[in-house]
Amino acid sequence: MRDNPAAFFYAAGMKKKKAAVFRQPTPDEQEILTHLVVRLASADEVEQFDQLITKHHYLKSAHLVGEHLRYVAQYRGQWLALATWSAAALHLKARDHFIGWDEEQRRRRLPLLVNNSRLLVLPDCRCPNLISRFMKLMLTRLSPDWKQHWGHPVALAETFVDPHLYQGTAYKASGWNRLGQTSGWKRSAEDFYQKHNRPKQIWVRELVPDACRKLCAQPLPAQWQQVEENAPPHCTAKVPQMRSLVEHLRAQVPEFRSKEALAYPMAGFLALIALAMFSGVRRGPQDLAEYAASLSQGQLRALDFRTHPGSTRIRCPGESTFKRLLPRIDAAALEKALLLWQEQVLGPAQDKLVIVDGKTLRHAHVELVSAVDGTGRWLGTVPVKESSNEIPAARELLGHLELAHKTTLADAIHTQVETTQQILFEGGGDYALTVKENQKELVKTLATLLTPGKFSPSAHGPDARPDSRAQSEPARDPSFGMPGSKP
Repeated sequence: MRDNPAAFFYAAGMKKKKAAVFRQPTPDEQEILTHLVVRLASADEVEQFDQLITKHHYLKSAHLVGEHLRYVAQYRGQWLALATWSAAALHLKARDHFIGWDEEQRRRRLPLLVNNSRLLVLPDCRCPNLISRFMKLMLTRLSPDWKQHWGHPVALAETFVDPHLYQGTAYKASGWNRLGQTSGWKRSAEDFYQKHNRPKQIWVRELVPDACRKLCAQPLPAQWQQVEENAPPHCTAKVPQMRSLVEHLRAQVPEFRSKEALAYPMAGFLALIALAMFSGVRRGPQDLAEYAASLSQGQLRALDFRTHPGSTRIRCPGESTFKRLLPRIDAAALEKALLLWQEQVLGPAQDKLVIVDGKTLRHAHVELVSAVDGTGRWLGTVPVKESSNEIPAARELLGHLELAHKTTLADAIHTQVETTQQILFEGGGDYALTVKENQKELVKTLATLLTPGKFSPSAHGPDARPDSRAQSEPARDPSFGMPGSKP
């Protein structure tokens, strides 16, 4: 019978009707448990895998959300059980309370959680303890497999059990904790939920010791920090704040299109771009479109965007819309309006640093030079002209800024005589610029200037006479270092 697993499982199934619900595995069944193999489904097995899930799982669907993996449990090449793991639920009150993290931590660290979305024992298999054995072998390798396929480990697993059909015994036997039950809603679309009146049990299991404490730690453990760093930008602005910005932009920046054709009024469109910049979006139309798609219906409504024809849902601009409209925007008028709005919200700037840096919008092939202060407050932006570089763009930007009694910081590309003259003599500020080894002449000059010379440690010492070998210093020109003088 060991040579024919299918016949064995069929015979075992026939006997189960008369056997006790809980029983010890027979020697043949124990042989299967001992030599059970758990592996990932290969790419050419996905179709067969999904067909079996759709046919035999009570949800009748093999659709997986986000990052995911498929596992197969087999004995001598025959599939006995299947399981899928996918992205964790976006919001789950009992789970989030169990972990103890706040809303922002949940948003940025949610990829460290994983959901056991499907668990199926194939109909011909009636081997006791198979599911717990399958679960143990899966959990042992789940995090390493996840890191290999998706670039990061996972720390905590969750799943849902329908109490009308199952009691969660397999999860309990595998060390999972039952937290309670869902409220009986399912997500049907973005920001839209339907009541299904079938609450499910919530089970969780820590995959590493003290997972909950580590998920709330500040900072995260080093091996998990990449997840937080890669979290997509998120709009945290409240609806009243967004409406305030829209009204301000509507008054400051004129609409140049026909009102009849406006799916996205210019004031709301510009407000969306500004909010994306404030949230950290830096890479052009594609990322702007992804950011827009992350906004809620309430946030899109605050931007005065219109609904889809024949629908009550508010649309959001796609990549093609940004590509079409961005070149037509009056950049100077927009910058002036945003700086004024920023000052109204934050008050006058107090910081004494001006930090200049260049960034390339990768998907748009546009290079910008921007300035911020030491608190991260935006001071202005200038595009780099075609066939040019950051240096003249930075000088143009510095010409718009208030530099007096402030210190300008920039990287080595801006360590230029004309730039320092502009900061010092025209702007009345100071500077701290970087020098690299490839700037050979400048490095050589600085090495000469910074070479220590002989001096008396005290002008009032017993021998305060100057070194006879030192040349006398000529009288200093009082105009040296003043605006208009030759440095």
